Amino acid sequence: MMSLPPLALYVHVPWCVRKCPYCDFNSHGVGRDASLPEADYLKALLADLDADLALARDRELVSLFIGGGTPSLMSAEFYRELLTGIAARLPMAHDIEITLEANPGTLERGRFAGYREAGINRLSLGVQSFQDAQLEALGRIHSGSDAETAVVEARAAGFDNLNLDVMHGLPGQTPALALEDLERALALSPEHLSWYQLTLEPNTEFHSRPPQLPEEEVLWDIQDLGHARLEEAGLARYEISAYARSGRRSRHNLNYWRFGDYLGIGAGAHGKLSAGDGSAGLMIERRWKVRQPEAYLRRQRDPRGFLAGRHRIQESELALEFSMNALRLVEGVSLSRWRTTTGRSIAMLEARLSSARKKGLLVEDANRLQASPQGLLFLNDLLALIDME
Repeated sequence: MMSLPPLALYVHVPWCVRKCPYCDFNSHGVGRDASLPEADYLKALLADLDADLALARDRELVSLFIGGGTPSLMSAEFYRELLTGIAARLPMAHDIEITLEANPGTLERGRFAGYREAGINRLSLGVQSFQDAQLEALGRIHSGSDAETAVVEARAAGFDNLNLDVMHGLPGQTPALALEDLERALALSPEHLSWYQLTLEPNTEFHSRPPQLPEEEVLWDIQDLGHARLEEAGLARYEISAYARSGRRSRHNLNYWRFGDYLGIGAGAHGKLSAGDGSAGLMIERRWKVRQPEAYLRRQRDPRGFLAGRHRIQESELALEFSMNALRLVEGVSLSRWRTTTGRSIAMLEARLSSARKKGLLVEDANRLQASPQGLLFLNDLLALIDME
């Protein structure tokens, strides 16, 4: 029987002050002065976890990520009780990474210290830009100086593992303006930077009323200059849009990209779980929870529980599912791991790999599947060549 992969936990907090026009996540604007149902949501989260405990199969948690929405709308006491409840139900690795997403515009002075005391040891700040005009266009509720102040306060509270989310390809953005954002981010010495291009996702305000984005040639210039500047600053690229200092890569996201397992609790949370069947290796299932916060809270009293849907990954889907994750990593994946995980023969793939190498999408390495810099830019084209369904 194949051994099970590492296990992580994702917790979703669905509320935010205002829905951003580019956001396609499960987030629900409530305004600045709304009173959130912290006690009821805490109770629901722990009940949700109780229902999923058997899926952990005695594994300890290697990472825990609290995302949203805007998790920093919730109090430090909420997270203290949540983490205590999780620890009482699941073993945690001694060096577990516990990340909280935070919006600089929702942080009351002193709240960082409470988060740190609750047990959170990594912060991910949704900065997006340091330029106030861009922040306004993106629907953000903070200023560039708010973001800088948040970093100073996070450091004072004892956080030594900090990620900054910064976007590029913003409306009217030039390479000079994109680099100015990066310089202001680098001046704050983050351990990790997520630097990604604004895309117009379906079911968003920007998709229905698209802003004027930079021309393609400008986007290429921004990416080339930005990648070079981040590497020069000591932030090594390890995934399509992720850069980190030595030893500071996101363990939680690495677990996703390496096809690890994760439980998902909270409104709209997704999970991926593996189970050995004793003969044919691993059976892999994706699961997702009730999406609307009010409906999720009602499910505490419903015999159907919190689960909204599930899908067992079929053998024909597995090669693409695995490759979609593994090839996001700069390091790629060994062919032996690819064979073991997908159950497919490399011989069946050889002609496709040869074509991908000729197109410059794969690194020339007989022992690895590794996207070239060009392949990372055109990952969908590379995946289409690998898809064996």
